[in-house]
Amino acid sequence: MNYLFNLLSVAVIGGADGPTTVAVSGNIPWPAITVSAFAVLFIAYVYIMKAINAGKPVKEAHAAQTVAAPAAAPAYTGPELTGVSETEAAVIMAVVSHKTGIPLNRLRFDSIKLTEDK
Repeated sequence: MNYLFNLLSVAVIGGADGPTTVAVSGNIPWPAITVSAFAVLFIAYVYIMKAINAGKPVKEAHAAQTVAAPAAAPAYTGPELTGVSETEAAVIMAVVSHKTGIPLNRLRFDSIKLTEDK
């Protein structure tokens, strides 16, 4: 059985005098043959599966998994003022911005109410 795997390889090596032919002979070990065969078969399997799956339509379950775009947030119209004028609300917002150190454009006031001291 070993005579099947005795190979004679010829290599051409370039030298200063021109190409030189060198004969190399030897046995190819079984693990190298099996690993090579499985590698070639696996690559062929992957390409065949890609070719088969390329013609299939997208399934509805996969289409349902697509992420919907988030709904647009409503435009901010300012805080709801209760018992406070716009000028007083502007002063309150400026004081809060100054005391917290947060820029006014980064703050969002939902409502400003006047409360009674008891």
